[in-house]
Amino acid sequence: MEAFALIKRNEAKIIDLPSPKLSDPYNAILTPVAISVCTSDVNTVYGSGSKKPDNLILGHEAVARVLKTGENVRDFKVGDIVVVPSMTPNFHDKDIQDGNFLHAGANFSANTLGRSTPGVFAREFEVADADLNLAILPEDVSLGNGLMCTDMATTGFTGAERVNFGDTVVVLGIGGVGLMAICGAALRGAGKIIAVGSRGASVPLAYEYGASEVISYKNDDITEYVLKATNGKGADVVIIAGGNDKTFSDAIDMVRYGVGKVVNLKLFTGDGSMEIPKFSSGRGMSGKTVYMELGKGGRVRMERLLSMVKHKRFTPEKLITHTFEGFENVEKALELMRDKGNTVIKTMILTGW
Repeated sequence: MEAFALIKRNEAKIIDLPSPKLSDPYNAILTPVAISVCTSDVNTVYGSGSKKPDNLILGHEAVARVLKTGENVRDFKVGDIVVVPSMTPNFHDKDIQDGNFLHAGANFSANTLGRSTPGVFAREFEVADADLNLAILPEDVSLGNGLMCTDMATTGFTGAERVNFGDTVVVLGIGGVGLMAICGAALRGAGKIIAVGSRGASVPLAYEYGASEVISYKNDDITEYVLKATNGKGADVVIIAGGNDKTFSDAIDMVRYGVGKVVNLKLFTGDGSMEIPKFSSGRGMSGKTVYMELGKGGRVRMERLLSMVKHKRFTPEKLITHTFEGFENVEKALELMRDKGNTVIKTMILTGW
């Protein structure tokens, strides 16, 4: 079958690989209808992370058609169009009973599709625990909206879940995740939302999703700006969805003492450290809280997001700036996401399968 796979560091292409077979009676085999390339895929190909399996099939954002189900799958049938969350928790591990959905049984056990196990960029792929991870795409929800719920919306909203109504919120980075964090913060009832970024396609969307103002890190000292805008107190919540290694310490600098929350949604590639500044952390006693988050997955999470879309609470498909017809364009989409031009936020590839 056709699959877009990591050949070696800095090289990915479409190759022929064996079709998957059901490995568990709770699993399902699907074929993608629409897929999207993520910055995480770019990092897997061009980053400096851990060694990946040979010919690893990439991808973790898909709307798909069910081809085959295991004998213990009850709620889905062949032909169903489903949303596949980027995070697929191991619901059969006892750690779930501790609420440890993303790391049940092993570190990052929910975060395997296209990272350590075969992903969705193939004519066929397997998903574990189908009844607990897949969600039916409602007839009145578009492919684009469903696709953007699989990762961008759920991850951005994960950051926004730390927001209380009336909070002053700073969102660092206005790519897909950052824009959804802005949207989620607005839906949570945030007061002032300061978005930080400069990408041309993203700025108007940041305002549309709820930003009070958008400032550029190229023109302003962001920490100084936020402290001035909050009369020296700092923001109630800072959500990191972009930036560089210094961004983490900047977030500590600009968040409020005692009750301030920093929520990191960004993958920091490579080795080394993310520094916490001594002074603005109160030399370890500031009362500021740091959350290091993955997006949340699972069926109920997807169904809730799709319900919000269906009832017109938000429209995540506005993130899609480039749409391609045909699976053969997946490599082109990867390069677009790598270059991150001024007009690019997210891509959608309609496979034709």
